Amino acid sequence: MTKVRNQRRAAVEPLMADIAAIAAEGPIDRERLARISQRLQRLTGLQALFPVSEFPPPAPGSGKTSCRYLLYQDPRTGVTLYLNTIVAGKTTKPHNHGTWAVIVAIEGEELNRIYRRTDDGSDPGHAVLELEREYTVKPGAPIEFMPDDIHSIHVDQGPAVRHLHLYGQPLESLTGRLGFDLETGEVANYNKNYMRPTVGSDLG
Repeated sequence: MTKVRNQRRAAVEPLMADIAAIAAEGPIDRERLARISQRLQRLTGLQALFPVSEFPPPAPGSGKTSCRYLLYQDPRTGVTLYLNTIVAGKTTKPHNHGTWAVIVAIEGEELNRIYRRTDDGSDPGHAVLELEREYTVKPGAPIEFMPDDIHSIHVDQGPAVRHLHLYGQPLESLTGRLGFDLETGEVANYNKNYMRPTVGSDLG
């Protein structure tokens, strides 16, 4: 395990330094996000560095449908990399991230529904969303989000999903994230109401 962890760090740390350099060029826009996504995809071909034994999916019967593991956090910028493992049955409320985000797949498929907000935002407790498109994240097909982009995820069937999630700031620190109820239009704090805690760390 120590050998694999050292190999993983040897692959992750210089790549994250490269990504940090892109982020330091100026305000993050979709062009920079695409370049960051291209860099991050280099890790997806190194499946042996992310063994299921170290990053297991939720245990059967646990009632959980996902586990999130912390892989790397830049102490200067806050850019944070997680590995998410998801089993069938996982779905989320539409939500934003409050920071930029890139998701690339090691294995498995995850349906994303991307929404457009059509109200004027004058009522902070209510929103109207319109489905803009659907997109399946899978190996070779990443997705990128700006801070206010809204999406939901859905894994209805198939083997466990293992994806890398990169965020401009640690998810736990994003106290202003929003979750949206499609039926009622209610807007709620996403971290407080919907986000599960990170279950493991690769930093120790």
